[in-house]
Parts: sequence; structure tokens; C-alpha cells
Amino acid sequence: MYSAKNSYGAERVTVDNHTVRRKLKMRFFDFKTIQVFLRRLLGLLLVLGLAWLWVLLSATPVYAQDSSINYNSTDLTNRDFSNKNLVGAVFVSAEMRGANFQGSDLTNAILTKGVMLGANLAGANLTGALVDRVTLDNANLTNAIFTEATMTRSRFYDADITGADFSDAIIDRYQASLLCDRATGVNPVTGISTRESLGCR
Repeated sequence: MYSAKNSYGAERVTVDNHTVRRKLKMRFFDFKTIQVFLRRLLGLLLVLGLAWLWVLLSATPVYAQDSSINYNSTDLTNRDFSNKNLVGAVFVSAEMRGANFQGSDLTNAILTKGVMLGANLAGANLTGALVDRVTLDNANLTNAIFTEATMTRSRFYDADITGADFSDAIIDRYQASLLCDRATGVNPVTGISTRESLGCR
């Protein structure tokens, strides 16, 4: 680029071809960079959209399981929970006199300090559940599964344990001896006899 004055004394600017080509090249380069950026942005948005769609399609509605509900210190006297999915449900210190849990899945549920006088747990699955310090007097535990459950300091006076499976459950020795006095039957699901599961002699 160079400048010169014309016959009237005004400055005239002349741009050489090299400078023009360089500016055009820079503009083209900027346009190409923007194109690449937009393509990457579009690709990212597409991936995020597909991921969100997958989450929506695979998610389980909250209302589909009762296990999302916390029943801590709740009065559940005579409530009907029969044949419910209660995996991991929490019933700490809940009042559950006469409540019906027949056929329900209470795997890994927490029933600590619960009162279950006369409750119906027939055929319920309490595998791995915390059933410690629970009062189960007069409860119906027929064919219930308590494998690997923690049942320390819990009471079972006059509870019907016919066909119940206590395999690998943690039970106070005194309570286990009392249960052995009336243990009978075979669990229809696990095929283990109640006496065998309690280690009765």
C-alpha cells in the first residue's frame, strides 16, 4: 500500500493486490472457523438431546414403587400393604399393629423399632431387611423369607412361623430357641425347612 497526492493536493491511498488477497484470505479463514464451530456445537446438542431422550425413556416413574416413601414414626395401624413392592422402604419406629404385608417384597427394608403386633407377613420377602428391636408378637410369619435379615433384640411371642425361612438371619440365641420349640414346615419358595433355617437340634 502506498499514498500519493493528486493534482489538487488531496492524499490518494492505493492498496496493492497482495494486501487485498491477504484480507480476503483472513475473512475466508474466519468464516471457515465459524463453520467448524457451528458443526461441533450442533453435534454436541444432538448428543445431549439423545442422552436426555434415553433418560426419559428408561426412567421409572416415582409412583410406580412405594419404596420411595418414608414411613418413619408413622401410624400405619391396620394399613394394607399386601403384594406391594417395598424394596428398601423405611418403617423406623412405625406403628404397624395389624398391618397387612402379605406377599410384599420388603427386601432390604428397614423396620427398626417397629411395632408389628398381629401384623400379617405371610409370604413376604424380607431378605436382608433390618428387623431389629421389632415387636412381632402374634404376627403371621407363615412362609415369610428372612434370609440374611438382622433380627436382634426382636420378639416373636406366639407368632406363627410355619414355613418361614430364617437362613443366615441374625437372631438372639434365646429367641431362636423359643422359635425352635414351634418351628415346623418348609418354605415353598426356598425349599428350606424352618427348623433347618434356625439351626434347631
